[in-house]
Amino acid sequence: MSLYGLGLAQAAEEIREGRITSAELVADCLARIDEVEPKVQAWVHLDREHALSQAKRLDDLRAHGNAVGPLHGVPIGIKDVFDTSDYPTELGSPIWAGRTPRKDAAAVAMLRAAGAVIMGKTVSTEYAFYSPGKTKNPFDPARTPGGSSSGSAAAVAAGAVPGAIGSQTNGSVIRPASYCGVVGFKPSHGMIPRTGALLLSRALDHVGVFARSVPDAALLAQVMFGFDREDLDTQPVARHSLLDVAKSKPPLPPRFALVKTAAWKDTEQVTRDAFGELIEALGENGAEVELGQSHEAAFGFHRTIMDVEMARNLHRDYEQSSSAMSPVLRELIERGRTYKAVDYMTALESIGLLRGTLDEVFGEFDAIITPSAAGVAPLGLESTGNPIFCTLWTYLGLPAITVPLMSDEQGLPIGVQLVGKYGNDARLLRSANWLVQTLGGKPQKSRKR
Repeated sequence: MSLYGLGLAQAAEEIREGRITSAELVADCLARIDEVEPKVQAWVHLDREHALSQAKRLDDLRAHGNAVGPLHGVPIGIKDVFDTSDYPTELGSPIWAGRTPRKDAAAVAMLRAAGAVIMGKTVSTEYAFYSPGKTKNPFDPARTPGGSSSGSAAAVAAGAVPGAIGSQTNGSVIRPASYCGVVGFKPSHGMIPRTGALLLSRALDHVGVFARSVPDAALLAQVMFGFDREDLDTQPVARHSLLDVAKSKPPLPPRFALVKTAAWKDTEQVTRDAFGELIEALGENGAEVELGQSHEAAFGFHRTIMDVEMARNLHRDYEQSSSAMSPVLRELIERGRTYKAVDYMTALESIGLLRGTLDEVFGEFDAIITPSAAGVAPLGLESTGNPIFCTLWTYLGLPAITVPLMSDEQGLPIGVQLVGKYGNDARLLRSANWLVQTLGGKPQKSRKR
């Protein structure tokens, strides 16, 4: 029996109940990596012996009656912008080649505390920005996997690991998940601490997860939710029961607001057709909603914040090693130095104001439904695709999830993005799971999965 195909929650249960061992699961995942890695190239650092030694140690702990965590023995991929004490962290840049952190990032430490095997480091674009790494799309190696969390999305899609983590400052979780046909979940801003991860923008950076199902994404995110005094955007609140809520039956069928935003003009025809079919299938549970022109300013606000904060946070690397940076990154840093303080402050202050204008929408609807990307993964590896369909929701810090509900006639995935009210992450996950269970098996012309 192949174990690499087990979902994250199922794998954890199999290990917990003693039906399989972590070492067996990790060994099978490593065999799968040997099979697919030449084509996909999702990993930048992978030590097979170290992964197996972690698994054997966790098996020994369980065999001696020690308590097991919710991810005990389950291998997880880590985007190469999160510090790991046992693997290099190179930020997708030659400037940081060979960098070996002294301790884990907060998110990685939480995964280890939950019992996860840190399988290795997955490919990131340069500084989690636009310049692509080596990873290819598992569906078609001539197409981009998306970015910047390219390796994490591709590794889960290829069956190398049942779950992985990434980061999103614009569209770096939702877009690659959509292109690679997996579930990608970006929680509300500040829910998962970013301490020890590459800092691009305090206002925009999020930690996100990749998995094969909504409950698996809920479980993976849940173990990382929490307060960290070094991340000033986290809050000391009770731990969320994301998994239990995600799997629960809604008291009433959720209602979804189709929001096109100013980015709709960039959608491909296959996406427009697919969403037309989706709204038709939802019937009275779906309706189109216009947000108004005030939200169009958010796209410019997002760019202002990202340009300024990346210019500030990467200034030392730029001053010392700009020649080793890609032209597109140098251009952003140089542009970020030209903004007026009043424009930057206006962009920051508008986050809360624009977020509040959606209260009426979320009072009537359980979630917003919108494209994850313009269409299927584009051909070519010189770009990671357009993140514009994620920009508004990342700027507002709202929870967002993409589910692979549809595909084009070639079988290439088309993700459906759902967005929830700030802090209502569990309810969003429940709505997404309901959508998958309700519509996931119904044939539609735009998907042949």
